[in-house]
Amino acid sequence: MSSTDRYFHASDARLRYRDEGAGAAIVWLHGWTLDLEVWEPQCTEFRASMRVVRPDRRGFGLSTGSPDPAADPDDLLALFDHLQIARAALVGMSQGARAALAFALAHPQRVASLVLDGPPNPADGAEAAEEISFGEYRTLIEAGGIGAFRDAWRAHPLMRLYSADDAARALVDRMLGRYRGLDLLQPAPPAPPFDLHALRRLRLPVLVINGQLDTVERRSAADQLCRDIQGARRALVPGAGHLANLDQPRAYNDIVRAFIQRPSSVAA
Repeated sequence: MSSTDRYFHASDARLRYRDEGAGAAIVWLHGWTLDLEVWEPQCTEFRASMRVVRPDRRGFGLSTGSPDPAADPDDLLALFDHLQIARAALVGMSQGARAALAFALAHPQRVASLVLDGPPNPADGAEAAEEISFGEYRTLIEAGGIGAFRDAWRAHPLMRLYSADDAARALVDRMLGRYRGLDLLQPAPPAPPFDLHALRRLRLPVLVINGQLDTVERRSAADQLCRDIQGARRALVPGAGHLANLDQPRAYNDIVRAFIQRPSSVAA
């Protein structure tokens, strides 16, 4: 498969995706305000030996529809079916980690292994108010437009790049330039918190990962997930923040590859 943009319809949205490489499938879900291009440093490497699939979640990047975390798992199932992917490794970043986890809980037979990168607290229905001030950002975008929001969001600790790589910074700027603020202007109902009993019943190989310099809130949330999910593994990417895959792509790729290639020790 090539890196050409492709599209498919999921309910009322037209979703962009890329499908590259061949072999066992790995699917990547981006975080808030980002899109499928955030995974470029991973896809460049992984597509040499795997089938690499990455969508723009609805309302982000070049996908249409209104952003809706509750719809993400159904959209992902539609993508699996559209591409005839019976089973795949699944990597979700930040808000995308919530979607990946919800999908794995609903369709565990479709997930070979699960990587949750910088996940929000599983007990919260959405990102914690003290971490992302959605109300303040909504006011900002209404008063000053999308440019004012982008400037403010770039300065947030979750968006900080520790890498000095100019290409990584340019990539973030391009993705923010495509973010339209639809979920700030017309917010969807928040996704409900996860059922603790469901988390404890999950029987998949799970890796929970953060940048070593990620926020205290996200590292604490990841620690909590490891306590809630039986057998979950924990990893930190040295010298990286919340955008660990861009800060330290080689270390990030090595951690993910070693995990998904490890034989499962999870009981059926």
